[in-house]
Amino acid sequence: MSQKPALNYIPALTGVRALAAYLVFISHYSYAFDENFPHAVQCFLGEFHIGVTIFFVLSGFLIAFRYFDTFQLTGDWFRQYFKNRVARIYPMYFLLTLAAFISYYFTKDPKTTNGFGSPIGLFFMHITFVRGFFDQLNFTGIAQGWSLTVEECFYFTAPFAFYIAQKYRKFYIQPVVITLIGVTLVLIFRNVNWYGFFGNFSFMFLYTFLGRCFEFYVGIQLALIVRKKELTGQAKSWYTYLGFALIFVCVWIISLMPIPEGKIAGLYHPGGIFTNNYLLPIAIALFFYGLLTETTILKKILSNKFVELLGKSSYIFYLIHLGWMYDLLHKNFNKWNDDIFELYDKWGKDWNSPFQYDWLNVVYAFIILNAVSILLFRWIEEPMNHYIRKSNFLIKYKQKTTISG
Repeated sequence: MSQKPALNYIPALTGVRALAAYLVFISHYSYAFDENFPHAVQCFLGEFHIGVTIFFVLSGFLIAFRYFDTFQLTGDWFRQYFKNRVARIYPMYFLLTLAAFISYYFTKDPKTTNGFGSPIGLFFMHITFVRGFFDQLNFTGIAQGWSLTVEECFYFTAPFAFYIAQKYRKFYIQPVVITLIGVTLVLIFRNVNWYGFFGNFSFMFLYTFLGRCFEFYVGIQLALIVRKKELTGQAKSWYTYLGFALIFVCVWIISLMPIPEGKIAGLYHPGGIFTNNYLLPIAIALFFYGLLTETTILKKILSNKFVELLGKSSYIFYLIHLGWMYDLLHKNFNKWNDDIFELYDKWGKDWNSPFQYDWLNVVYAFIILNAVSILLFRWIEEPMNHYIRKSNFLIKYKQKTTISG
């Protein structure tokens, strides 16, 4: 008897979203631990950007698991499919991107535009996801939002990938062809001064779907494997812990790579790119396979109701953990620290301030941003998601539909 209907929602994989977002958070603020850890540990923590790869493999798995056997190359199917994707991704991305550019109006933070002449034009490039094709604009606005351009490219191409895989059985050739298209674009545009549009191979392999498609295809392959199995969760194997350990072996390998001149991480070394884009996704797939087939302590932790809530709100956390909201918190922490020491001077006390340590301020920010994420999820993201799905946007809402997710 097929177990597929029961797997339309997988609590442990929702918990994994929180894990992935927190790994990315650590990678961005690993500098705060400089005084407390050896250099090798700092380098290791700095490569926790691998949370993005976890997101990509997970997206490949979930989209294939939900749609591979049901997709149709019809207008109604595509309209329902894109309606679901818009409901899931777009409302919070649009609102938070708008907030970032409103913040720029007051702060004139150069990171928001990176020298681009028209903030309004750049805003429209953000909300249409095209800024992710330009190296010089990649970290503007919501810097980490570049990954959504990669996700959207996958969402758009996934049904065609499924069609080709079913009709022509050329599944394994697809990521090779897609990557070669990326290589060709770099060869064409690397000498064209157009804001870094496919301007170099590092950018193509690290920040575009053409370079990172293998991660999604690993997730798709995992879905094709598990959809044929009865997943009772009673398997007596070791895939969960093996995959989890291999994920951090890959992180360690990347952390050992020489950092190219002008870069900040071993990820930019060719060996780092290969490990991140091709070895790491396989380790993540093993980890996911274990979560689907085994019952372990780690699975129970990731399925915990509170961790599940953190996973549901992790998309917002990912979008706000870096940028104007964190900068505002950091500015206030510094102000409160100065105010407290002024107060100590008046009292004639030589006490410590709760805001004098960078690493502790990062912990405060982590807690506050999670709280904000949960509130935004409950008050805005979840209601908007349900509203769009039940609206007549793109296609008339039907009470029962075969398109889920």
